[in-house]
Amino acid sequence: MSEGMQVCGVDEIPSGEARLVGRAVVGTGDDIAVFNDEGSFHALDDTCTHALASLSEGWVEDGTVECPLHAARFSLTTGEALSLPATKTARCHRVEVRDGQVWLFPGEAPQA
Repeated sequence: MSEGMQVCGVDEIPSGEARLVGRAVVGTGDDIAVFNDEGSFHALDDTCTHALASLSEGWVEDGTVECPLHAARFSLTTGEALSLPATKTARCHRVEVRDGQVWLFPGEAPQA
């Protein structure tokens, strides 16, 4: 289990928006998008599993993010592809909120 990294304050990601954390910063093969869905924070690999589009630029609603390119939807809690054209799950990362700060744990699966 890693120590994680502080991404930002909870008030810095408005509800329905995302903060992109670059792959060079997180040390993963893809950038990571940290989403705020009505005060619940989630993180997925940023690149849509269907086509090269940034999920951080998608629409966040009801526990899902919709890809801005072809409207594929993904669960923010599991990464599961919920609609075509995507069929492959996006990788999830653990996120915690501590003392008003959003912490990201790249490569760690969210806790159930």
